[in-house]
Amino acid sequence: MEFPQGFSAHTGNIGIKDDKPDVLIIATDRPVPTSGLYTRSLFAGPSIVVSREHGADGTAQAMVIVARNANVATGPEGLANAREMAGLTSSLVGCDDRDILVAATGVIGRLLPMDRVRTWFATQSWTDANAEVADAAAAIMTTDTHPKTASASAGPASVVGIAKGVGMIEPDMATMITVVATDAEIASSDLDPMWRRVVDKTFNAVSVDTDTSTSDTAVVMASGAAGPVDSALLEQALGIVALDLTRQIAADGEGAETLIVVKVDGARDNAQAKRVGKAIVNSPLVKTAVHGADPNWGRVAMAIGKCSDETDIEQDNVVIRFGTEEVYPRLPGDLELAALSEYLAGPEVLIHVSLGVAGGEFTVFGCDLTDGYIRINADYTT
Repeated sequence: MEFPQGFSAHTGNIGIKDDKPDVLIIATDRPVPTSGLYTRSLFAGPSIVVSREHGADGTAQAMVIVARNANVATGPEGLANAREMAGLTSSLVGCDDRDILVAATGVIGRLLPMDRVRTWFATQSWTDANAEVADAAAAIMTTDTHPKTASASAGPASVVGIAKGVGMIEPDMATMITVVATDAEIASSDLDPMWRRVVDKTFNAVSVDTDTSTSDTAVVMASGAAGPVDSALLEQALGIVALDLTRQIAADGEGAETLIVVKVDGARDNAQAKRVGKAIVNSPLVKTAVHGADPNWGRVAMAIGKCSDETDIEQDNVVIRFGTEEVYPRLPGDLELAALSEYLAGPEVLIHVSLGVAGGEFTVFGCDLTDGYIRINADYTT
């Protein structure tokens, strides 16, 4: 898979932690319409600060991403390093510093090894920028088990996305780290609201462990090389790519073995459906039941019930299904437990809840909770 027209990518190994690729630069030949959504964490990293500043005008020419070091909670020196990273990238690509977006992911509280960063940039040439999409996705991985890529078409234009993220994931108007590139021609003023709508239905609908990262970044850039396309087609293609990446992120959650999809309908509005869906997918008891293939629908009922502010939800109006099989309000003795257990043991589980209030609906994505998640995070920095 190649990037859309007008984009080039370059990867390499700075030596942040080991000899694997740990830096990615994606660039166009000029500033192009760009929309970026970022974490709302009170501990947002210096890279977020720089990207918000540089992307405020709705354009950018390049983005640099460093993996295995988040450069978060590193004070004035960390901010200076993020700005220097933008400067080094602009010199390599050949553009203004303020046309560079910066992202970083990995361990919190450690300064970037700037001597190694400077040495790497000094040995690079942008004429070598020929990385393919899979290589770009691999360069930003941390505890991901595989590169995450997706693509779609919008008339003559293409949309290609990469993402990383498997832990510390429950976004708040952003996502883990995602870069989506398209060669469609679109104004910044149209791209930004379009991207916000797409992100709200996809990346903002995923949760691995309820923890919002300090470095969440979701960026889309449009080179315009393919010319104008129908806006509805473009939004649809962006949505296809974002949803594909969302599902990959949830399925690859740290230690995960099962993708959990929670569909809530019959809600007062879409916002209520999302709140209830998140309560279900974030429940450790629901997650462990799925991991154990235990058809304990009572845990789903519990998760709905703890949404105590939703006073228009009445238990007698609620229907809970595992897949297409209704499990509540049927009596436990009426359930085919062996068949339900077999379904829950599969690679993807749908929990479908109908609230019986009105017509709102939303779908969220998550994963089971395994001992693998505990082991990965217990040993993360050691």
